[in-house]
Amino acid sequence: MIFLYIVLAAVLLLIGALMVNTAVQASKAKKLQAPAAKPSDEAISHYAQRLAKMIQCKTVSVKDSYDDTEFAKLRNTVEALFPLIHEKAERFIFSDDCWIYRIEGKDKTRNIMLMSHHDVVAAEGEWEHPPFSAEIGGGKIWGRGTVDTKTPLFAEFSALEELLAEGFSPACNVYIGSSHNEELGGNGIPTALAYFKEKGITFEVILDEGGAIIDPPLGGMKCDKCAMVAVHEKGRYRLDFTALSENAHASLTAASKASPVERMAGFIHETETGGLFIRKLNTQVKAMFSSLAPYCQFPMNILLGNIWMFGGIIKTVMPKLNAQAGGLIGTTCTFNKIEGSTESKICTASAMLRSVDGEDIMKDIEMLKALAAKYEIDVTIAEDSEYHEPADMNEPAFAYTMHCIDKIFPQYPASPFILPAGTDARTLTDICKCVLRFAPIRLSAQQLASVHSENENIDLSSVAEAVHFYKTFVKDYK
Repeated sequence: MIFLYIVLAAVLLLIGALMVNTAVQASKAKKLQAPAAKPSDEAISHYAQRLAKMIQCKTVSVKDSYDDTEFAKLRNTVEALFPLIHEKAERFIFSDDCWIYRIEGKDKTRNIMLMSHHDVVAAEGEWEHPPFSAEIGGGKIWGRGTVDTKTPLFAEFSALEELLAEGFSPACNVYIGSSHNEELGGNGIPTALAYFKEKGITFEVILDEGGAIIDPPLGGMKCDKCAMVAVHEKGRYRLDFTALSENAHASLTAASKASPVERMAGFIHETETGGLFIRKLNTQVKAMFSSLAPYCQFPMNILLGNIWMFGGIIKTVMPKLNAQAGGLIGTTCTFNKIEGSTESKICTASAMLRSVDGEDIMKDIEMLKALAAKYEIDVTIAEDSEYHEPADMNEPAFAYTMHCIDKIFPQYPASPFILPAGTDARTLTDICKCVLRFAPIRLSAQQLASVHSENENIDLSSVAEAVHFYKTFVKDYK
């Protein structure tokens, strides 16, 4: 009986500790409140009319081809819209049309950079409004690039133009970077990176696209939207596998004596079902859960607010929620090409590995190679494979960015997360410890889904808010 009392007391203490810890986190979290002021109708209309001129430039990037016609039109448009920047900033063009602007600050040894890209994908499908008409209606501006990413680019330029008009001098050098071939994974920003490295230029913070203000990422949250700041991008490793019939000989295992197709099938099956890869909740995922927990309803606030207790359960459940959630806890492997037949003497396959941890992916690849050897399969890692370090969330610039989000968007919680897609900013982690992906634009589910799809659009008020954010970000940066 005494033992049962002890167990009961321990359980009650544990429950109490969980509840207290959850309550403490909630008390420390930002109290959501309405913004102090909304943009005026005059400001909204002013920005919309100017942004429309940039949207009307059909800067579609095409693989293995470059036609400067529309890109030149955009350059001329930007020069006309932002004359002070073009008067006072130093401008560089890398590759065909990658822009780097440098506005000198009081401390010439320090640098920050705002980034976007001015190329867009082709406007295919059925559109309610012509994709490059930049029609304004229903409180929105419609067109390819409104979300991805001419609105953030426009807001960056507008913020700096207005600050210069006020006679403002930034605390440090402020750069604006924009690539002409981001959608192709092109050489624009990588060429600029080579220049930065040659000149020994580093940055305290780089703010690019990737995150935004979107619908809550978790069900049952007590807020309309969340400001999601990507602090990391998944690494990408492409592996090619080859099984040859002449690999098999009498001394090998039964698996390796099989035909190339059978061996490849066995290898793929074991890869996908064998629990091969490392699974854990890394720093960025824990930070996301901790940030969002105070805004979740019971029992999610308890679970996410006490990772030390429920981390194992969450790690097990996440892959069952959806593929994207499962991809946050370790390497994912997707086989995307298999070629061979029962008659052929060769079977080939390729797979894409997406990783969240640089050390873990190397261990995962070694385990995958060991499994491939069991089936007498050769493995080759493609040269274009890449992994880039996450942002250091202990850097002052990270706390500053989150502070600016809280200031301009007090009605939304802000949280770090891991971006499954790729941005230009990923290549810059060698010269910046705090590469963040956040565009200060509010997006509905439809607007988010319109990226690379039909009917891309953005709220006019969101454009004005984005200008306000960047203006504050630069003006208050010390």
